[in-house]
Amino acid sequence: MAILIAPTKSNLFKAKSSLVLAQKGFDLLDRKRNILINEMMNIADQAKKIQQEIALFLAEAYRALQTANIAMGIKEVDDITYGIPNDETFDVLLKSVMGVDVPVVKFKKNDIVPTYGFFNTNSSLDEARQKFYEVRYKIYELAEKENTIFKLAKEIEKTNKRTNALQHIQIPKYKEQIKYIQELLEEKDREDFYRLKKVKKKISMLNNRGDHIENVK
Repeated sequence: MAILIAPTKSNLFKAKSSLVLAQKGFDLLDRKRNILINEMMNIADQAKKIQQEIALFLAEAYRALQTANIAMGIKEVDDITYGIPNDETFDVLLKSVMGVDVPVVKFKKNDIVPTYGFFNTNSSLDEARQKFYEVRYKIYELAEKENTIFKLAKEIEKTNKRTNALQHIQIPKYKEQIKYIQELLEEKDREDFYRLKKVKKKISMLNNRGDHIENVK
C-alpha cells in the first residue's frame, strides 16, 4: 500500500509523536481491558453462587409449601397467600467501574409481619413464606450482578475494538511511515554527501590546476 506522506523531517517528527501516543493509548486500554475482564469474572463467580443459593431456597420453599398444601389443603393455602402484602421496596443506584456505570440495588430487609392466624396454619407455611421471602432479596442481588456483567461485557467489547484498531492498524501505520520517511531521508543524505564530496573534489582539482599554472609562470 502506497504511503501518501511527504518524506520531511517535520512529518517524521509527527509520525514518531503519533506512534508514542498510540502505544501509550494501547497500553492504557489493554490495562483497562484486563481490569474489566477480572472484575467481570469475579462478579460472574458471585452470580453463580447466588444462583445456587436461589435454587436451594426455592427447593426448600416448594418442599415446605407442598407440606403445607397437604396438611391444610391447597385452597386454604391459596386463600392465605392473597392476604400477604406485595412489599417490593428497592432503589437502583449507579456506581462507576473503570468509567462504566453499573447498577447497585439498594434494599432494606424488614422483619416478616404475620398476616394470618396461627390457629389453622402450621410451621410448614411459615417456613415456605420465609424461604420465598429470602429468595426475593437473592433475586435482587442476582439482577444487580447479571446487569453489571452485561454492561462490563459491552465495555470489554468496545475496548477490544479500540485496542485491536491501535495494535493492528494505527501502530503499524505509524511504524511504516517512520520507516518510509527515514529511508528516504537517509537516501537523500547519502546523495547530498556524494554530491558535496564531488563538489569538493572539483574544487580541489581547480585549486591544484591553479597552483600548477602559477608554478609554470
